[in-house]
Amino acid sequence: MLIIEVTNVREVMRKRIGRLGERLIGKVLDAEVEVEKALIQEMEQAFQEFGIEARILSVQGPEFVGGNKLQFPLQVRGEKEVRLNRE
Repeated sequence: MLIIEVTNVREVMRKRIGRLGERLIGKVLDAEVEVEKALIQEMEQAFQEFGIEARILSVQGPEFVGGNKLQFPLQVRGEKEVRLNRE
């Protein structure tokens, strides 16, 4: 199992929507959710190209609480099932 934490969400959003759009972050858009959606789309395409079937979960809750420790409670925000197109 992999856990990926995007640590530069604001910079990613700034590149995608510009400085003016960045001002909307937190007011209209949830930057973390938007970056996760884009990342899930890219991962889905890459997984299909490599022949990987997977379930990708977007969750809210885990926190790093020290060097090598994660603290959960999880709330699932979204889920994407990646299936191969079998002909």
